[in-house]
Amino acid sequence: MTTTAEPTARELGRARIRKEDARLITGRTRWTDNITLNGMLHIAMVRSPVAHARITGINVDAAKQLTGVVAVYSGTDLDAEQSAIPCAWPINAEATPPRHVSIAVDTVRFAGEIVAVVVARDAATAKDATELVEVDYDDLPPVLDMEEALGDATVIHPDFGSNKWVTFPFDSVAAGATTGPTADEAIAAAEADPDSIVVKRRWRQQRLIPAFMEPRSVVVDPTGEQLTMWSSTQVPHVLRTMLGVSLGLPEHKLRVIAPDVGGGFGGKLQVTPEEILSTLVARRMAKPVKWTETRSESMLSGHHGRDQIQDVTVAAKRDGTVTALKIELTADMGAYFGLFTPAVPVFGAFIGPAIYKFPSYAFVCTDVFTNKTPTDAYRGAGRPEATFAVERIMEELATELGRDPLELREQNWIKNTEFPFTNAGGLTYDSGNYEAATEKATALFDYAGLRREQEERRRSNDPVQLGIGVSVFTEMCGLAPSRLLGALGAGAGGWEHAAIRMLPTGKVEVVTGSSAHGQGHETAWSQIVADRLGVPFEDVEVLHGDTQVSPKGMDTYGSRSLPVGGTAVVKCADRVIEKATKVAAHLLEAAEGDIEFQAGRFSVKGTDKGVSIQEVVFATFLSHNFPEGIEPSLDSEYTFDPENFSFPHGTHLAAMEVDTETGRVSIRKYVCVDDVGSVVNPLIVEGQVHGGLAQGIAQALFEEANYDEQGTLVNGTFVDYTLPSAADLPSFTTDRTETPATSNPLGVKGVGEAGTIASTPAIVNGVLDAIRHLGVKQVEMPCTAQRVWRAIQDAQGGAK
Repeated sequence: MTTTAEPTARELGRARIRKEDARLITGRTRWTDNITLNGMLHIAMVRSPVAHARITGINVDAAKQLTGVVAVYSGTDLDAEQSAIPCAWPINAEATPPRHVSIAVDTVRFAGEIVAVVVARDAATAKDATELVEVDYDDLPPVLDMEEALGDATVIHPDFGSNKWVTFPFDSVAAGATTGPTADEAIAAAEADPDSIVVKRRWRQQRLIPAFMEPRSVVVDPTGEQLTMWSSTQVPHVLRTMLGVSLGLPEHKLRVIAPDVGGGFGGKLQVTPEEILSTLVARRMAKPVKWTETRSESMLSGHHGRDQIQDVTVAAKRDGTVTALKIELTADMGAYFGLFTPAVPVFGAFIGPAIYKFPSYAFVCTDVFTNKTPTDAYRGAGRPEATFAVERIMEELATELGRDPLELREQNWIKNTEFPFTNAGGLTYDSGNYEAATEKATALFDYAGLRREQEERRRSNDPVQLGIGVSVFTEMCGLAPSRLLGALGAGAGGWEHAAIRMLPTGKVEVVTGSSAHGQGHETAWSQIVADRLGVPFEDVEVLHGDTQVSPKGMDTYGSRSLPVGGTAVVKCADRVIEKATKVAAHLLEAAEGDIEFQAGRFSVKGTDKGVSIQEVVFATFLSHNFPEGIEPSLDSEYTFDPENFSFPHGTHLAAMEVDTETGRVSIRKYVCVDDVGSVVNPLIVEGQVHGGLAQGIAQALFEEANYDEQGTLVNGTFVDYTLPSAADLPSFTTDRTETPATSNPLGVKGVGEAGTIASTPAIVNGVLDAIRHLGVKQVEMPCTAQRVWRAIQDAQGGAK
């Protein structure tokens, strides 16, 4: 017989230490590379050292002769079996993505592309053998600059006839989001109006490399009834489906497991060539195989992020009222498409207007191929780029008008009394309060006091100048209503699935289609279920990341896990309660309508008669005297498709100190007040915000993937690709306001990307604010000491 256990306190909002941390930080976990199977072989990839060339010959004889080598395959050997890497979201249904094969056959199009696969009895031998494979290349001119690529002097995919793939336009008038003049018409009118102003700027979103803690790894076992793949992936369900489609394998004979995954940030949101090749080799050899990348391989050939040129125009009245916004992007796709490559920059089309009431708005994105590593989703995926564009142009407008940047923003933002509000991109923001977040942030920051200090430093000509950076943002997350994804040409829906299994002893198993890679799902989902069902937190187990345990799911990206996956769990728990109510009514000999449920106990209204949910569960397990019509199971499932995105927002303020003699930049103080709706676990929220801030600040000050003229990545190690350490970042001051989302019963909005989205423009605005009075108008990201010093020297005519 089960014993009744009662929850000790309300779980939602409680700062629980994460359940999963005990095994993650003590080494009791299992990463993909830890997996060892009987008879397992190891594979290593031979990668092209050149960015663009024809393959004229491959000699594998020396590699095959190395002791321990089992086989060596070229692209020709595998071409009949391999299929194109899938692109699930081409955006333009009329345009065909270029064929991206797992292993090059006759042409390589970026440095790092796979040209041969070595199979050996151990990983070290496989790696050694790659050095013995001889590949002859007939070099072709590399195409590296986006704007030069548009000239089509060398076409990367000759079948396409051009390096421009498609242009995606959005116009608020044509879309029905606004009425009146188009953005072009409004800008032209402003240019002709002496009482108006037009500000135009160009910025570069540099190329970034997702630097997850655990490199990618794949193990494939073809020896059982099913083919089983373990992969360090964010998307086990998507991967399973795409493997079936791409390789013509029966999906019910595929099992994909994402064990503990050491970070992703979008960099593991992919169906990779290595996963395809591991599957092909395992099937050929009829033995398990493993591939684990080196860190340099990860940085060279795993997809990159960002890489855009942004031409941004804003029109406004001289009193500061904005009248139009136009964003024109040129986006570097790299040599091929990944799973979501064309879609990533297009996300900015809808969130581009941000928190502001633009009467006219236009967005156009031109996708360009270059001989670089493909780009795809990286933390925020299109939203950081869009926020940078609008927050930088609002800062520039404030400067041109001589206005305080916060006052100008408040003049134009959506007021808290105006929600729900449909922005010029066609998105309906359901809730928000930008005034409350900004008021709290400015108080924590001492905005007025720092402005006074800034003026004093300028008057005294202090060599270390102070700048104040502002970023007030919103984002669209909780991807996404399936009907909207369908309208945009996505190859999947935006729903999420959950199941709850009530065990005879009163314990609970929660099965979720969301696949965690550091977000804390096991803890947060346990808290949600504990509160909903009235069971102890410790009695809930969360299962995920295995398509056999959790057969339905759309996985984890785009801050969708809690607003979508968490809601599926809530709805599923409600179904458990609905079924349990029938059983409780039978046990208590009462009408079902007279049964109340609260804090884990069913009772008859107006009496003290009641039973615990654990007693109901055990009675259901026995089912000894159930009447007809009561199903002897409380287990339930639910698939939730959101009706809208969720829209977190916040105000981020950065006090930046710039040494004008050396260009050195440091963060004096960083304050952010975010509104992520209702909070399930404040510790998890705090961790997500801190991690996001580190990545956004890293783009502003530290990170950039650099290529030489031949298309070689020249900083493909942590020796020369600069990531910030704890010593490079301040202690952040964080806080929250709460305006619950109305699109889900938890009222949650998502938090995983907020810090990354908001922090980059806050930092850059602060750097420029510190030195703008010296004549500096622009510093390209990352704002290194050298770039800042040179910008000061150029402005003062002293650069050499």
